[in-house]
Amino acid sequence: MIFPQSRYQNSVTYSLTRPDGTTVTVLRLPQPGAAVVQGYYRQQNEYRLDLAANFFLQDATAFWQLCDANDSVVPDALAARPLIGIPPTGQ
Repeated sequence: MIFPQSRYQNSVTYSLTRPDGTTVTVLRLPQPGAAVVQGYYRQQNEYRLDLAANFFLQDATAFWQLCDANDSVVPDALAARPLIGIPPTGQ
């Protein structure tokens, strides 16, 4: 199930046949586009990405938008960065 406002809401699905003959539906992962940011925030100790998303994007579940804006596949990769780009709201 894909929820509205999910990074996967516009993803394409396709069918794949496994070696045992069963067919499964697969979700094509979205590819990040060019990073567009409206500014940066300095990473602080123990400041979780969902809290940053809630503060800057008014949606704690939009942490994936921070990942996309910073060309990061996984949220944990942003923890090592001193500056994190903030995408424009409504992206």
